[in-house]
Amino acid sequence: MTFKKCILSSRKILILDTRYFILIGLFLLSSCVNDLNKVKEISSNEVGAIVEPTTGVDLILSDSAKVTIHLTAPLILQYNPENPKKAYKVAPKGIKVIHYDKLTQKEDGTIIADTGILHVGDKLYEFRKNVVATNAQGDVYKSDELFWNSATKKVYSHKNVEVFMKSGIVMNGDDFESDDTFLRPSLKNSKGVFHVDENGAQ
Repeated sequence: MTFKKCILSSRKILILDTRYFILIGLFLLSSCVNDLNKVKEISSNEVGAIVEPTTGVDLILSDSAKVTIHLTAPLILQYNPENPKKAYKVAPKGIKVIHYDKLTQKEDGTIIADTGILHVGDKLYEFRKNVVATNAQGDVYKSDELFWNSATKKVYSHKNVEVFMKSGIVMNGDDFESDDTFLRPSLKNSKGVFHVDENGAQ
């Protein structure tokens, strides 16, 4: 997978202890208290890590010259701890990911959320709060938690997920799992509202 386009600006900050991080976080994220608390929670054990704030992120990823992902976020904080395998990125002010079909190059899914976390070594994307995912058919999935493993091409959630099918069927349940196109979903403890065509049933 290679990077094709990245429009961004960044600077490096060395965190000496948790108190300095809190002051720096307040400066960067004063417009959103909830986002700041989330970042502090994630980073509470990363004393000594180097943080690289990046604003206006517009990133396109490709595989064999084919676009696979288009990611945008107003702010991304990259954490580089001493162990490179534990590096991760946080998008505390919102994130949008568009997934493309490698063969047709058409959009086959989008995910937006209030907060995004990328665990770099595990190729795992974590989406938190007001997560909305849409597949190519127009079906919509809503939850406060969603994980996407780009290596296994699986998405899943352990919290309640609402599914709004284009056909009019509405379902909800927990322990959601699907392929990353959201075309083969499964839900445990699911309940649904099904619309019946009374004219067609006569």
